[in-house]
Amino acid sequence: MIDPLYSLSGFAVGLLVGMTGVGGGSLMTPLLILLFGVHPATAVGTDLLYAAATKTAGSMVHGLARSIDWRIVRRLATGSIPATCVTLLVLSHLNLDSDAVGSLITLVLGFALFLTAFVLVLGQPIIVWYRAHVAALSERRTAVITVVVGAVLGVLVSISSVGAGAIGVVALMLLYPGRPMIKIVGSDIAHAVPLTLIAGMGHWMIGSVDWHIIMSLLAGSLPGIFVGSYFAIRVPERALRLILATTLFIVASRMVYDHATAASDMFTAFSRRAAE
Repeated sequence: MIDPLYSLSGFAVGLLVGMTGVGGGSLMTPLLILLFGVHPATAVGTDLLYAAATKTAGSMVHGLARSIDWRIVRRLATGSIPATCVTLLVLSHLNLDSDAVGSLITLVLGFALFLTAFVLVLGQPIIVWYRAHVAALSERRTAVITVVVGAVLGVLVSISSVGAGAIGVVALMLLYPGRPMIKIVGSDIAHAVPLTLIAGMGHWMIGSVDWHIIMSLLAGSLPGIFVGSYFAIRVPERALRLILATTLFIVASRMVYDHATAASDMFTAFSRRAAE
């Protein structure tokens, strides 16, 4: 059965994704946790498979338009896929239903949201400054850093479901200044497909995925993305991104404030156990 409340939320998120291009994870996961009270681990796992479905459609569009640089995708995947597998292995040995683990996931999510908000506001000025003051990297160094960026995204996405959108695009713009923007975006979306699919399937095997929520979200978000894409050129992008960044900052602040103490207690207990 399709839940109309989840579908309505999916439509709202899809609308914003279509207008801003910001990844749905930075919007959907906090919504599931704060509005619907879904456990953080389940919210992350559910959003990962939801994102895999939506990004597959986007990747097909970019593939038909030949706007994907598969060399960049391979480099990112070389780092992200092993990092994702290791992160999922660690998560599988934790009690994901516990409050402590939920707090830890929420803290990582909060950090990722802060970073996304920062990128939305200051990403373009940083890119302009970087290109004006930093010399171009060698091909070998660019390849190595791209693999490292992929690994960082793999860990971040596997724990929080956030990072494969705005953060990944800005990182690629810094590393590949000569590539057209359309190829940067297309490559980032194409890389996000195997990343979110593997991470989502791993969460499903662990038991932190709700298929009922996924189907309800997709029923609303796919039309929302279509409508949002239509209105994208009719809405001031700068103002919309500032509003979105402010919202993410407020949400991230609340998450970090609410769960910092519990996560600190978990880390202390884990350190004592390791010392013993």
